[in-house]
Amino acid sequence: MGFAAWSLTVWARTYCDAGYDAGGRFELNFLLPVVPAVGALVGLLAQAVGRRLALRAPTAVRVSLPALLVVVATVGAAWWFFATRGTLDGYPGDSGLCPPSNVPPQWPDWIRV
Repeated sequence: MGFAAWSLTVWARTYCDAGYDAGGRFELNFLLPVVPAVGALVGLLAQAVGRRLALRAPTAVRVSLPALLVVVATVGAAWWFFATRGTLDGYPGDSGLCPPSNVPPQWPDWIRV
């Protein structure tokens, strides 16, 4: 999930030409190994919390709660990273393909922050 968020961030910055200069590429290349590692830690933490919460629960809850928390935590963390680092609001982009918010127009409204 972390790699997918990183890939979408690179694509958005390239498409809108916002934050893809030398400093922006350095930031993205530095974040490449960090984002998946943080995503894995978030997933492990969510799984541990889910197991702890479901200790005395019925079998269905004991099996599904940790998995549900992992999915919610990793998707939420990836979406947050992508929304904050992928679409740099107000950054002067030169491509002319995106509005001033630097959100590509073909993306659905629910992904925009």
